[in-house]
Amino acid sequence: MNPFDLLKNSQMIKDQAEKLQKEIANITAEGSAGGRMVTVTLNGKFEMLSIKLDPICVDNRDVQMLQDLIVAAHNNAIENVQEKIKSSTALGDFDLSKLGL
Repeated sequence: MNPFDLLKNSQMIKDQAEKLQKEIANITAEGSAGGRMVTVTLNGKFEMLSIKLDPICVDNRDVQMLQDLIVAAHNNAIENVQEKIKSSTALGDFDLSKLGL
């Protein structure tokens, strides 16, 4: 095999990986818990962009419930981001399991 072909292919793979990283970063998904009392929005890097709380769930007598709802909504948002990444057309047949997704 020609070593120049290998270099050419490696550059193409690198370019595709960079493009994929940019597309993943632009993905957003919501997760919710408690009948949408808590809604969390994440990006494709699993960074939390926003959190929305229904005023009904803000009760200083039950902080533990609110904390549990936030964790549940965050976990649901992670699942939704993973699904969007997996279904992204840019990924084609790329094996996401190698990336831990």
